[in-house]
Amino acid sequence: MLVNMKEILEIAEKEQYAIPCINTPNVETIRAVIGAAEELNTPIIIDHAQVHDPLIPIERIGPEMLKYAKAASVPVCVHLDHGSDYDFVLRALKVGFPSIMYDCSALPYEENLKRVKEFVKIAHPAGITVEAELGVMASTAEDTHGEEDAESRVLTNEDIKEFFTEPEEAKAFAEETGCDALAVCFGTMHGIYAEPPVLDIDRVKALRAAIPDTCRVVMHGASGVEFSQVQEAITAGCSKVNYYSYMAKAATKFVADRVAETDGKIAYHELQEEAFEFMKGYAKDVIKAFKNGK
Repeated sequence: MLVNMKEILEIAEKEQYAIPCINTPNVETIRAVIGAAEELNTPIIIDHAQVHDPLIPIERIGPEMLKYAKAASVPVCVHLDHGSDYDFVLRALKVGFPSIMYDCSALPYEENLKRVKEFVKIAHPAGITVEAELGVMASTAEDTHGEEDAESRVLTNEDIKEFFTEPEEAKAFAEETGCDALAVCFGTMHGIYAEPPVLDIDRVKALRAAIPDTCRVVMHGASGVEFSQVQEAITAGCSKVNYYSYMAKAATKFVADRVAETDGKIAYHELQEEAFEFMKGYAKDVIKAFKNGK
């Protein structure tokens, strides 16, 4: 069942759990993530990140995401992740995505607010939910497909603090723009961590208290964070949690190990289905962890 984010995130916050948002850059991952959600009878969000578009264009993967979402036995939101280019956002709308992250966080605060507010005015009458970001989320080279020098992107926990979102600024931004969800920074980053991350849970509580009830708090960069810390963040107020990099890393290792174990004799179609089953199991672990015992 294809849905937008608004209703399922309201339910998640009320019941104090979070819905995972997982990148699905190929059909096997789409099948794995939705299959995991169906087996656990829980809503799920699948997304296409703008950074993945050079690997597989949204015009190719988007229709597959929508097809599997519509056929699912559980609510599935198909979401655009980190759409920072307005032309790319329009491409997602043309494909039929019911939920958009319009990420203008790299711009000055006032410009970010202005652009998101203008987009919300267009999106909401069409039933499209809008996520924004406040506080530039740090990224590693692994998350940007080598677009920047890896050595220059190694960030410590102290480095990440400079990107933290201020609660009062988040309050004003959410109230002014009317966005449905706001990605905030409190200790996570995109990609692979240089050291075990430490989340500022008190900041999450302050952000949730400050941000209007009509807007959900979003955690990006959960991949690589201990599930116990993620669960604390969920209890503190995060109802959408993005996860992918470490799942992809684990799947790569699984495939490499299976090729080595079979001395390269495993057939591609067999390997593909084994990888699908592995990713489905991994996604189930993520979903169960983010359900917070619910």
